[in-house]
Amino acid sequence: MPIIAVVDYDMGNLHSACKGLEKAGATTKVTDSPAEIEGADAVVLPGVGSFDPAVQHLRARQLEEPIKQAIAAGKPFLGICLGLQILFEASEEGKEPGLGVIAGTVRRFRSEPGLTIPHMGWNQLKLTQPHSRLWQNLPSSRQVYFVHSYYVDPLDTKLQAATVIHGSQEVTAAIAQDNLMALQFHPEKSSTIGLQILSNFVSQVKAQVLV
Repeated sequence: MPIIAVVDYDMGNLHSACKGLEKAGATTKVTDSPAEIEGADAVVLPGVGSFDPAVQHLRARQLEEPIKQAIAAGKPFLGICLGLQILFEASEEGKEPGLGVIAGTVRRFRSEPGLTIPHMGWNQLKLTQPHSRLWQNLPSSRQVYFVHSYYVDPLDTKLQAATVIHGSQEVTAAIAQDNLMALQFHPEKSSTIGLQILSNFVSQVKAQVLV
């Protein structure tokens, strides 16, 4: 059974993320050890909170380079919520530089009449990479759970694997490129659809381990 390192930097919903991955058939290891991240079969970067404290905590624990190295080495990688945003170069939420793995900026939703910020609750995914392995076996109604006031804006829109509409704004809900996948929504809070997405990720990890 593959071992998935779940990165602990005091900003993640670790218990829920681990529970979802374990239901999907993975063995998880919550860790802030660069050696354990390097030795794992895959890496998950969860996150709840604000951009600046997140990157500060990662750097204080010397986890920035291990994360970048895992991605560069082709290891399956899944970012969740804030774990997606800190992969970007910068955020309108703060002043700290992000990890810069993905070119682009994290932006705040524009205010408009009747728009609720944060974007909170269930919403429908529009798949922009419909053949991505992340979306295998999903039903036509793809309602997932969001909680965020900021969204990612990649320079290369081909990285978008899914979008979501909030008010009049259509924004990135997920990105995918090779081994790197990341979600703005919370799969661990998204019932059977979220569990299927996590199962799809775990299946990719298992397939890569067997190669």
